[in-house]
This record gives sequence, C-alpha cells and structure tokens, in this order.
Amino acid sequence: MLTIGQLAEYAGVTVRAVRHYHQVGLLPEPERDASGYRRYGAMAVVSLIKIRTLANAGVPLSQIRQMLDADASTFAEAARRIDSHLRDEIERLETSRKQIAQLAAGDSLVLSPAVVSYLDRLREIGASERMVAGERDGWILIAARWPDRIHEWMPRKLAELEDPQMVRLYRLLSDIFDGDLGDDDPRLREAADILAALAEQAYASGDIDVGEGAHDDLPFDLLDALAVESDPRAKRLQELVRERGWARWTRLERLAEPPE
Repeated sequence: MLTIGQLAEYAGVTVRAVRHYHQVGLLPEPERDASGYRRYGAMAVVSLIKIRTLANAGVPLSQIRQMLDADASTFAEAARRIDSHLRDEIERLETSRKQIAQLAAGDSLVLSPAVVSYLDRLREIGASERMVAGERDGWILIAARWPDRIHEWMPRKLAELEDPQMVRLYRLLSDIFDGDLGDDDPRLREAADILAALAEQAYASGDIDVGEGAHDDLPFDLLDALAVESDPRAKRLQELVRERGWARWTRLERLAEPPE
C-alpha cells in the first residue's frame, strides 16, 4: 500500500495534482489506515496513470471521467472530438504566434512591407522615433480604409522624401514635437510655411490626387484628430496652415478664401 507521496511519484504527478483529482471526483479517496493516513492500492495507481495520460493529451478534466467509464467505441468517438478541438486550438495558437512574431518586429505588426520601408526611410532622413511612431499610426488608419491602394501610393511617398523641403519638414517637426516650447514655438510657423509651399507645389503640378477618398472625410478627420491627440501643438500647426490658405495637411484642400 502506498502513501500519497509514493503514489504521486510512481505515476509521475505531484501530490497537489492527486489532491486536486480527489477534489474534482476523478480519483476516489481511499479509507485512512489506523494511523490516519490514506493508503493507495494498485488500482489507484492504474487510475491515476490513465488520468495523467488523458490530461497530458489535452483532454479537459471535465471529460476525463466520461472517457474512463466509456466503452471502446464511445472512447474512440470522444477522442476524435477532442482531437478536432485540439487541431482548431493549434491553428489558433499558430495564428497567435505569427501575430506575436509581427509584434516583435515592431512596425510590421499591422502594416505592409512597403509602409515599413517608408518608415525606415523616414528614420534615415533624420525623423525622430516619435515622428515615425505618429506616421506609423497614421498609416494604420489609412491601410484600414484603403488596404488595396497602399502599394500605389508608396512610390510617390518615397519620392517625396527626396525633396529637401520635405526632409527639412520632417526634421523640423521632429525637433518641435520632441521639445517643450509649447504653442508659441516659432518653428511652428516655419513648419506651416513649408507645408503651404509643398501644397502649392503639389497643386501646381497636379499631384494632388485623393482618388476614392475625395468624398470620404472620415479617414482624414481621424488623421487630424490623431495628430492633435498625439501632441496638442498639432492644433496650432493646423491653424497656421489654415492661415496660409489650406484646410488641412492630411488631405491638401485649398480654402476658397484664405482667412484674414
């Protein structure tokens, strides 16, 4: 006759597991001997090994008793159902692993390789990590709305980064938003001047093309809101851009009449 510790060691489980199996009704508790200790026989060892084997195979504890009591055909059918459930769970876990791998990769969590390359290029031209993070979040909003058009826009976006004015703008905004001068930072006016100049340049060359977004304000409203939520100074920059005749920077729209 075995003590609970000897039973657990023989079956390859912990004493805590044996006690838990007692609590949930999987393993009957034996009578205590004259000394007040539980003593287990050979059948208890066999039962515990079966329970351990089924539990290790992924069978929920709530179903183990039913399987232990089942005949051969019923056991086989239950095993098939559990196997099907485990396959589904494996697929779910594999999907989770891929998502975790993407998370570890940083920018590529929800963005295409083309956008990730664009963000890397921003770093190369001197944009700060805070600026890049803002761009990343903006592209997440855009990709959610127009996932099939990202590959069309990326070549032009990359080409824009060859413009010295654009490079100056990103470096300037990086310095502004990494600093702490507030709404009266004089560099905000310089940034607004560059934005307006770039807008005029795009407008004159006919490069402004919002395509299917022409009548879809929501993504651009969200982009504007994202900028302000990320840093309140973006509100002041938006006001300065409007003073220069442009409704917003996320989608270049010339005001009918520039504000006085």
